[in-house]
Amino acid sequence: MKLCTIGLGYIGLPSSAMFADHGTEVVGVDIDPRIVQMLNAGDIHIEEPGLEDVIKRVIANGTFRATLTPEQADVFLVAVPTPNLDDTYKSCDLKYVISAVRNLLPHLEKGNVVIVESTIAPRTMDDHVRPLIEEAGFKIGEDVFVVHCPERVLPGQILHELIHNNRIVGGLTEACAKAGAAVYRTFVQGEIVQTDAKTAEMSKLMENTFRDVNIALANELTQVCHQLKINVLDVIEMANMHPRVNLHHPGPGVGGHCLAVDPYFIVAKAPSLARIIHTARDTNVNMPRFVADQAERLVANRVRPKIAVFGVTYKGNVDDMRESPAVEVIEQLLDRGLDVAVCDPHVERSISSRFTLVDEIEAIQGADLALVLVDHDEFKAFDSRRLKNQMRTPVLFDTKGVVGELEDIMVLNFGNLHTHNTMKVDAEAI
Repeated sequence: MKLCTIGLGYIGLPSSAMFADHGTEVVGVDIDPRIVQMLNAGDIHIEEPGLEDVIKRVIANGTFRATLTPEQADVFLVAVPTPNLDDTYKSCDLKYVISAVRNLLPHLEKGNVVIVESTIAPRTMDDHVRPLIEEAGFKIGEDVFVVHCPERVLPGQILHELIHNNRIVGGLTEACAKAGAAVYRTFVQGEIVQTDAKTAEMSKLMENTFRDVNIALANELTQVCHQLKINVLDVIEMANMHPRVNLHHPGPGVGGHCLAVDPYFIVAKAPSLARIIHTARDTNVNMPRFVADQAERLVANRVRPKIAVFGVTYKGNVDDMRESPAVEVIEQLLDRGLDVAVCDPHVERSISSRFTLVDEIEAIQGADLALVLVDHDEFKAFDSRRLKNQMRTPVLFDTKGVVGELEDIMVLNFGNLHTHNTMKVDAEAI
C-alpha cells in the first residue's frame, strides 16, 4: 500500500510516521519547503516525544519521504488545519481541506481511499467533500472510498495513542467505512468503530466540547469562589469525593487546536440551540482576563512592577502555542503597561512581536511576581533560594496548581488567592 499524506503538522506527520513504520510506503506533502527539507534530512519541526527517532528510521529504510506536491497513491490522507473563520460564530474554515481535496483529484484512481482526518464541522463530508469527488467523475462507494477518521490523540503522547486509542471511521457509504477501517488496521490496535461520516464528525467535536464545557464549569466556579472568599480547590476536592462527581481543575484558559476551536463548529451550525456550548466558550475565553486582573492586583502597590511569566504554550511539556491562553494573558498585561519577562524552555522563539523569551534568571531578576501559566515539568520544582535572592518581591501565582510550598516564598493559587488582598509596599522600592 502507498499512502499520500497532505499536511505534515502535529497530526499528519505522526500519522505518516506510524504508517511508514509499519511497512506502508508514505509520501508526505507540505507547502513549506523548509519543512520538506528538514524531514528528508531526518529532522522534525515539531516537538513530540519519540517522533524524531521514528522519522529518522523510516527515512533510512525508505518508507517515508516528503515532497511539495501530491502524487499517485492507493490512499490519500488529508490532515490540514481547520481554523475558525472571522465571522459571527467562528465557524469552520474549510479552505485548506477543499484545497487539499482538489489537489489530490488529478491523482485519484478507481479503488483509492480518501481519508479526511482534519477536524471538520458536521456534514462537511456530505456537503463539501462529496460534491468535489463526484464532480470529478467518481462514484463514491464503488469507484473510490471516502471517509472521515478524526484524530483523537493527546500531544506529548501521540505515538502511543495513535496505536492504542480506539478510532472512529465515518464513511460516506458502508463500503467506504469498511475500506477506511482496513487502512487503519495497518497499525491501530484499539477498536475501530465504523459509522457514517456525519456521526464521526459530530462525535469528534463533542469529545472536545465535553472537555471545554467542564473546564468552563471549573473556571466559572473559581471566579464565584474568589468573590465569595472560598477556597475553590478545596471545594473541587471535596465535591469529587462523591462517586458520581468529577469536577475538572481550573486554569488560565483553554487553548490548542481542538478545545478552543472545535466547539464553535457546532455553535455555527445551530446557534439558537447550542447555548450551553457557546456560554462555556465565552467563560473560557474570558479566563485570561481574570488572571491578568489578579496579576495586576498583586503588583498594584509596587513602583514600576515587573512580572516574570512562566510558559507560553497552551499545555505542559509541548512547544505548541496555538490558541494559547498564556499568550493572551501576556498580551493583556502588556496592554496595561506592565513590564513582563517571559520564560519557556520548550519554545525557541516568540510568536508575538511584543515580547521576547528569556531564561529563568533574567525573567525573575527584580521581579515582583512570578506568574506560572503552563504546567511544564521544569516549573514544578522552582529553586526557592534563587527566587528569594533574585526577585524584588518573592511572590508566586500558580494558575495551574502544580507548584508546592516554597520556603520563604508566598505561593498563591486559585484556592488561596482571595486571602491576599494587596501587596505591602516596600519602602526601599519607592
